[in-house]
Amino acid sequence: MEGYGPQLPQLPQLPQVPQGQSQLAQQVGYAWIPGATTVGVIFSGGVILAAEKRVTYGYFVMSKGGKKVFKVTDQIGVACAGLVGDMQILAKEMEAQANLYGMDVGRKISVRSAAKLMANILFNRRYAPLITQTIVGGMDDEGPSLFVLDVLGSLIPDKYAVVGSGTEIAMGVLEEGYKESMNAKEAKELVMRSIKSAISRDSMSGDGIDFLIITKEGITEEAVKF
Repeated sequence: MEGYGPQLPQLPQLPQVPQGQSQLAQQVGYAWIPGATTVGVIFSGGVILAAEKRVTYGYFVMSKGGKKVFKVTDQIGVACAGLVGDMQILAKEMEAQANLYGMDVGRKISVRSAAKLMANILFNRRYAPLITQTIVGGMDDEGPSLFVLDVLGSLIPDKYAVVGSGTEIAMGVLEEGYKESMNAKEAKELVMRSIKSAISRDSMSGDGIDFLIITKEGITEEAVKF
């Protein structure tokens, strides 16, 4: 009843968060999160990592020659989607840690160990995360291996993977055409077709493709510009 007893204080109105919108997206803004189409595929004799070259911030194409695939050791590489600076720092730290591991243990780091090391680095940075999705791939005594990691270091093994803003389109092409028995040429053609399909519909991807082709002989780097 009005007029009887003390009046309760009014609670402040909490801000409404749109459904499906993350806290990171609110702070950074969707327009400033760079896009990418980054692919990793295991074939019969190794692994292919590839990513297109476009770097965007909002509606502005910052660069048409950005590199999103990095060599870590003679038989391990990483491919990323996200903030370019975070990708570069992560790749350099992985390369340094892999070299230290080799000097300390006396043998080359395995792909599984390298991926787990990267997962630990990302998880330890969870309160100030590196904004990047990452694919780790390579060859070792176990054969070709591929792992997918998110911002917090979740570690998922797979035969093929896509990260970045063009994921849905590129993954559809990979799902339709992937075979474990593919050779390097067939795998490269499939990867190129999947990335080109994403580029045709994703405005944040484009301007060419960088490849890391990893076999027991080592790593071959290739680039296609268009």
